[in-house]
Amino acid sequence: MFLIRHANRLHRTFFAVIAVSMCVICHGGLGYAQTEPAVPDDAVARSIVEKADQVRFPASAYEVGVGITTTHADGSAEFRKFKVLAKGNDNAIVMVTEPASEQGQILLMKGRDLWVFLPSVSQPVRLALGQRLTGQVANGDIARANFAGDYNPKLLRSETISGEPMHVLELTAVDRGITYHRVMYWVRQANGWPYKAEFYSLSDRLLKTCFYQNYEKMAGRVRPTRLLMQDALRQGEESVLEYAGMRLRDLPDKIFTKDYLKRLE
Repeated sequence: MFLIRHANRLHRTFFAVIAVSMCVICHGGLGYAQTEPAVPDDAVARSIVEKADQVRFPASAYEVGVGITTTHADGSAEFRKFKVLAKGNDNAIVMVTEPASEQGQILLMKGRDLWVFLPSVSQPVRLALGQRLTGQVANGDIARANFAGDYNPKLLRSETISGEPMHVLELTAVDRGITYHRVMYWVRQANGWPYKAEFYSLSDRLLKTCFYQNYEKMAGRVRPTRLLMQDALRQGEESVLEYAGMRLRDLPDKIFTKDYLKRLE
């Protein structure tokens, strides 16, 4: 009898220990789940925008040719070609190569400051990033492409377009010097490729819609080589930007100065 009672006592003690251990494990697990920090929504949104920026353009210095064809509502069209030298998000030079009558015109961007050099004018002239360059293309569209640095992003929702899941983000300009006050931005969830952007004015009026198309490998990764910009204010007007010959380059800082502009070819 003594052995039976002793065995029963050990049996009860064993299960008591197991029960206490399970409580400790469960409470510890709950505590861990409660204290593990969640990733803030704005951090997730910023990561999406940063990755999309890297898809659009290299983070290092590069050169690329840009042809812009603008079609007007009456069916007439005009073509301009540019050579862009860029380094990081804050330094860019845009040189007109076609038409021949405009050769020698150069845009210089330093941070959010923009100047134009005209062969007939001795000193560079200050411009606004939002000022129209040609067709539906603003100066900032071609000289500055830093969505992550210029806007505060917010992830609004997910959408499916043509069977592809998309992140839908709202980008609000950090200050009034930015090209657009607000941008609605669609980015593919599968690979971080931009799909579409809607650009809004300070009065929150839709100005134009841009579609990122023809993804091909340039400067080490797949990027959009064609941008279709449709004017929201004038039906039937659009500009197509085609990027070609993108290559990484070693560009010294001295190039991106007003004093150096006249020496560029």
